[in-house]
Amino acid sequence: MSIFGNIMKKLGFGDDAPKTEPETEAVAATEEVIAEAPETENASSEPAEPEVAVEAVEVVDVVAKLETLSEQNPGLNWKTSIVDLMKLLGLDSGYAHRKELASEMGIEDYEGTAEQNIALHKAVLEKIAQNGGNIPEELLH
Repeated sequence: MSIFGNIMKKLGFGDDAPKTEPETEAVAATEEVIAEAPETENASSEPAEPEVAVEAVEVVDVVAKLETLSEQNPGLNWKTSIVDLMKLLGLDSGYAHRKELASEMGIEDYEGTAEQNIALHKAVLEKIAQNGGNIPEELLH
């Protein structure tokens, strides 16, 4: 599994993560609409449009999870440090792993400079947000 994949799994994203209430409600609402769809008496001979399954976006309260972990591990600042974020999630934050993560995030020629670590941190938070994480706007820019 990729390092970013491990981050997402540690945050509760994935098939084995418990479903959130909004997701469960969205699936139930979709099933209800399908069940209530009326049958037509004068169906044409043309094939019906195939039903397209709509998958609900998984919503994970990333901030709450990270804040809880922060309380249990004082001194780690996940909001500003990629190293601290990785440590907080129980992942190896060494240079080799950060370099691999940088490659996954599209950051080339990663050398572990402060500027690159800041860029890597922002890239990871943005990717988490794109996948349904509730990352505060001020941490993305």
